[in-house]
Amino acid sequence: MSATVEQRKSVFDIYCQSASGERFIVEMQKASMKFFKDRSLFYSTFPIREQGKKGEWDFYLLPVYFIAILNFKYDEKEEERKFRRDVCLKDQDGAIFYDKLHFKFLQMPLFNKQEHELETHFDKWIYFLKHLEDFDHIPAILNEPIFQKGFDIAELAHLSGDQYDDYLKSVFSDNDMKAVVKTAADAAFSDGKIEGKIEGRIEGEKKGKIEIAKTMLAAGFDLDTIAKITQLTLTEIQTLKASSQGPDGTLLTS
Repeated sequence: MSATVEQRKSVFDIYCQSASGERFIVEMQKASMKFFKDRSLFYSTFPIREQGKKGEWDFYLLPVYFIAILNFKYDEKEEERKFRRDVCLKDQDGAIFYDKLHFKFLQMPLFNKQEHELETHFDKWIYFLKHLEDFDHIPAILNEPIFQKGFDIAELAHLSGDQYDDYLKSVFSDNDMKAVVKTAADAAFSDGKIEGKIEGRIEGEKKGKIEIAKTMLAAGFDLDTIAKITQLTLTEIQTLKASSQGPDGTLLTS
């Protein structure tokens, strides 16, 4: 999937495999296209064929699921239209003939439930997908970690190229900072200067915090960031910075 809106194409394909081996193809199609059912069948053959093994093989296959989330109505006849179609191979009497190949088609324009009408978790997911572009914030009924994560990902997808680059830089900077803090904390642990645990923010004895502050000063972090991480006061950090400077003004590390 492309990182930004400008880079997106009309078709999104996701192919994944569960821990137990089932294959899933998820396609999100914005624009109507001819022979979509043919296309779906064609795509489903790839995860079937890839299960073939060289040499002796008994033809045992793991299930394959094709899931299509469509922003158009593919059924030609109005009276035949259904929001959800669950399709599998059946015989002339309607009994399931083969239960390892499944097709699920969701025609999003036919889902018309409002927020107060959502009953199941499935309803919530469909509502989330259909209205995601319109959300300024997560509705109360979708206030769950999984939907918040999806919302955050969608926000990233709408960043411009420059904005996305700035975001990545901030992430890398944050990771660099965490690495510095962890390195300093590990060193303090090895010297027996910190007692307790490190979980997110640094906890422990004053000496350990000072060692971390020294390391961050040497790495060029600003005083406010160091204060936030170590919970030392700005005055303490400024004093530490002054005492750590050599005759030429450069920072000394212990």
